[in-house]
Amino acid sequence: MIKLKNRSQLEGIRKSCRLLADLFDEIGGMIRPGISTADIDAKAAEFIRKGGGTAAFLGYMGYPASICASVNEVVIHGIPNHRPLVEGDIVGIDIGIILDGYYSDRAYTYAVGTPSPEREELMQVTQRCLDLAIESAAKGKRIKDISRAVFECADSAGFGVVRDYCGHGVGLDVHEEPQVPNYVGRGPNPRLKPGMVLAIEPMINLGTHEVEVLEDEWTVVTLDRRASAHYEHTIAVVDEGIEVLTAPQA
Repeated sequence: MIKLKNRSQLEGIRKSCRLLADLFDEIGGMIRPGISTADIDAKAAEFIRKGGGTAAFLGYMGYPASICASVNEVVIHGIPNHRPLVEGDIVGIDIGIILDGYYSDRAYTYAVGTPSPEREELMQVTQRCLDLAIESAAKGKRIKDISRAVFECADSAGFGVVRDYCGHGVGLDVHEEPQVPNYVGRGPNPRLKPGMVLAIEPMINLGTHEVEVLEDEWTVVTLDRRASAHYEHTIAVVDEGIEVLTAPQA
């Protein structure tokens, strides 16, 4: 069942999303060769605590960290560790916050130093996929309009679109209905209505779209071990159109 949020709930979700946007501003200044994803996780945990929130991922189905940190061929659900990041890495940081009972969710892929041209293109195209998906989420459109925008953008660049994982509803829980795939399949295609809050998250690979889960039962990697990029925003469908709740603050 899709949960439409009322005005009071939307305001609570906005506050959670603003805290998350501020956290990503902090993280952006940390990314450099020599830092570890465990360092980023510690910073995020401290920031969330000081902001009065709780890390939405910590303990969720047994997940052991406050953030997901996915380096290079890791698509999503990378567990932070103490390996220093090196020049040319790319790292996708995915974070959820619970603030006063309301959930936010965002991901961003950062370059460590200067990435290779193909990784730079992958990041740019994946960001463009997200931008086009948000543009496609105008009031009255349907979920598959979002999916089509992502797939066509990535496919036209020759990149693989991950099919095993997708975006989702969010706001009152970490994962809600509806699912928001990044390709057009046979699933439900609900119309977007005011009060819907969605986490839209293209996951795009340099090579094959196929992925596998490592023995830790969390880390998802590309089957060909080529790089992957991941961008995500929480958006709300409102009477006026679309509001990007996790956008950087002006």
